[in-house]
Amino acid sequence: MSLEKIANQMVESGKGILAADESNPTCKKKFDSINLESNALSRNQYRDMLFNAPELENYISGIILFDETFRQKDLSSNQLYPDFLSSKNILPGIKVDLGLTYMDSAKLEQQTRGLEDLYDRTSFYFSKGAKFSKWRSVFHITNDLPSDQCIKKNSEDLAEYALICQSIGLVPIVEPEVLMDGNHSIQKSYEVTSKVLNLVFESLSSKSINFEGMILKPNMVLSGYQCSSQSSIEQVAELTLQCLKNNVPSSVPGIAFLSGGQSEDLATRHLNLMNLSTNPWKLTFSYGRALQTSALNAWKGESRNIILGQKAFLNRAKANSLASQGLL
Repeated sequence: MSLEKIANQMVESGKGILAADESNPTCKKKFDSINLESNALSRNQYRDMLFNAPELENYISGIILFDETFRQKDLSSNQLYPDFLSSKNILPGIKVDLGLTYMDSAKLEQQTRGLEDLYDRTSFYFSKGAKFSKWRSVFHITNDLPSDQCIKKNSEDLAEYALICQSIGLVPIVEPEVLMDGNHSIQKSYEVTSKVLNLVFESLSSKSINFEGMILKPNMVLSGYQCSSQSSIEQVAELTLQCLKNNVPSSVPGIAFLSGGQSEDLATRHLNLMNLSTNPWKLTFSYGRALQTSALNAWKGESRNIILGQKAFLNRAKANSLASQGLL
């Protein structure tokens, strides 16, 4: 299957991408909230509950897996997850970055690890059925940050990652996340996100990345979460679309937003409003917390609650499916 065909399937109308690629430490924090021990089995059971939700394939086109999950099996069929998901017409994807490290001794800015052995690791995942990959870079907003050095380094790394993945046959999800922690205004968020996206696409272009065979996973343009003046849904949608239209080539087939700490409801409402406009790309979702929080709280790590957890998960998936079509 060509890169272009996979990318278009990832953003098929009415469908989005489940981000189930939480690292083990992140998963532990989630499980701590429901007083559940995080171990290989409990993480397998949790993902199994999500992936087996009835008719999930009607709303989810692909699932980003963590390395551990990629190697685990569906508990009922005993199929490896990449094979199990493919049998449900859900594209299996894989997080290929190795997390963040600090760029400076003051520990103010971060870059993403994992380029050194990326070709070998992505070749393995491709051979085992992965169809797409994901690499996340982060950018902090303060009065002085992000620095030009941070934006340049992370943009270059995202481009190198995309080049390696496309050379192997994986569609790269390019995820430059401008973090919304802080008291900055939505205008500051707009300015930083614009600068980041502009340099990311400049770097991708310099590596001759096939834009038709990639997906962008950006933040929405929001007020800082600690800002005293929170923006309206209308303002978020307007500035996010303006930022994207000024910086993202129309040849990119789809933009799958990260939720970035937004509540489930707000992430859905923002997406719906943006889809009331005519846009050059498909606008959909690639949510983690904004798809999983209700499901996790309903499940509580107990087998008797699996159906409750799946119902809560499907409710969010259906809502975002509608929002990705402007039908909510």
